[in-house]
Amino acid sequence: MKPPLTVAYFTMEVALSADIPTFAGGLGVLAADLMRSCADLAVPTACVTMCWQHGYMHQEIAPDGTQSYSEVSWDPQKFMKLLPERVNVTLEGHNVTVAAWKYDLKGTESVLPIYFLDTNLPENREEDRDITKYLYGGDGAMRIKQELILGIGGVRMLRALGYSDIGTFHMNEGHSAFLTLELLRERDFKDDDVRGSCAFTTHTPVKAGHDVFNYDLAWKIAGENLPWHIKKLAGEEQLSMTHLAMHLSHYTCGVSRVHGVVSNMMFPNEHIDFITNGIHHTHWVSKELGKLLDVSVPGWREDPSLLEKGNSHLSDADLWKAHQTAKKRLLKAIKPYTQQELNPDILTIASARRVVSYKRPELLYTNLERLKEVGHGKIQIIHAGNAHPQDQFGQEVIKRMIERSHTLKDSITIVYVPNYNPDLAALLTAGADVWLNTPMRLHEASGTSGMKAAMNGVINLSTLDGWWVEGYEQDSEAGWRIGPLAEALADANEHRKIDAEDLYTQLQYEVIPEYYYENRARWVHRMKRSIGLLSTFNTHRCIREYCEKAWRKNR
Repeated sequence: MKPPLTVAYFTMEVALSADIPTFAGGLGVLAADLMRSCADLAVPTACVTMCWQHGYMHQEIAPDGTQSYSEVSWDPQKFMKLLPERVNVTLEGHNVTVAAWKYDLKGTESVLPIYFLDTNLPENREEDRDITKYLYGGDGAMRIKQELILGIGGVRMLRALGYSDIGTFHMNEGHSAFLTLELLRERDFKDDDVRGSCAFTTHTPVKAGHDVFNYDLAWKIAGENLPWHIKKLAGEEQLSMTHLAMHLSHYTCGVSRVHGVVSNMMFPNEHIDFITNGIHHTHWVSKELGKLLDVSVPGWREDPSLLEKGNSHLSDADLWKAHQTAKKRLLKAIKPYTQQELNPDILTIASARRVVSYKRPELLYTNLERLKEVGHGKIQIIHAGNAHPQDQFGQEVIKRMIERSHTLKDSITIVYVPNYNPDLAALLTAGADVWLNTPMRLHEASGTSGMKAAMNGVINLSTLDGWWVEGYEQDSEAGWRIGPLAEALADANEHRKIDAEDLYTQLQYEVIPEYYYENRARWVHRMKRSIGLLSTFNTHRCIREYCEKAWRKNR
């Protein structure tokens, strides 16, 4: 038998590295950072996820802005070990066999197992082998199958591996909520017995981000896996994975203070707390800054709370030199993709994230004449971010970005770097000067890219939403805010105009003058304050909060 676990952490995706493409975006990146902190803090944890044959897709951008995508294939056996254990899950009246690959995540204090569930096995039917083929791929029927494998198959695999004593089953988003059904079966369908062993984190303030299935389809695929009182747990009209997770958890949280408020408005009859996200500070810091902090703030790797005051011991000259080294590395790395020579002495603004409408990726270009007036010869801009091949909005946004880079080339250098992934994210969040984030208020659940930037002394310029509300409150000298406080205006167009003009004003009178000010003393001061934010916005703090609020050591 395996030793007791504090938590079994279930997640549809996890982003351990770009070479293991079992993720699509921020949900997987966060999961990996949380698991790294569990390993560092020696919290007895096992992570359960899926061995996707194809996660994110490789993006290429043509000179005219059109994009093409290719599947990213990989070989699991290069990174992990296939275990001999097998379990079965009944789908559409027949058994589907599930295997697991084990990846050992090594922390400073312990080694944490991550189990990747796999149905791509010779003994399965061809259509069942495809269940773990595409992350978020296929129709509603395929999604239900995937989530049944993750939830029910995941619990059964843990049991087959010898984990009998698990304090808490944690659901990272509603995709894994079917795990509660297996726990119900184990515990004579006593809801309270299951509820005491489960916790749930919801990640999206957007209704479309919550999985909902038609009951006819759910009964057809899940069959007897669904208990007789499923509608009481998951909703009378449709099967809501979010409701199922909340109704069988003793603790539910959002991922920032603002998101907690929004989630309670979305689900008014529930009690939803919040634990603000963080990042794994040592994973995302540049090697140059990491070495500087080792000297200036001894112990920061083990205890990131030391960064709050310890960054004041950093030498201005050494910090600027470390940053410029990271900046030159970034510019060198992206040149083959952009064919443009960027200047390391020019203020460099980066904006990189998934291309979706609520993130307002084109806010900076609301008024091109105003942008040219403000930034002529003074700024250069790096964009990155993937759009789904079938997402017309995202495809058109990227194409317009490329077109603008040609239109504005005599005033401002603008480049769009293809194939956004964790490796590129690390380069950008260490090498940019300013991290630009412009979501519609009350639409950004948390956002962690700005935390990665802050860890490297890259200064945030952001709408006050998600984590940045708390970050800006903690230290308004660590960055700049765009527009008023986190309130959504009724008129989206008016909202956009106000934020765009405030963005230009901040650039013209605050950001650009400070960057080019003699000796940059004020700028480097902000860089230090930015690093200080990571005393709070780190996953070590997150894990301690989860242990205190959500994860029980035993039932």
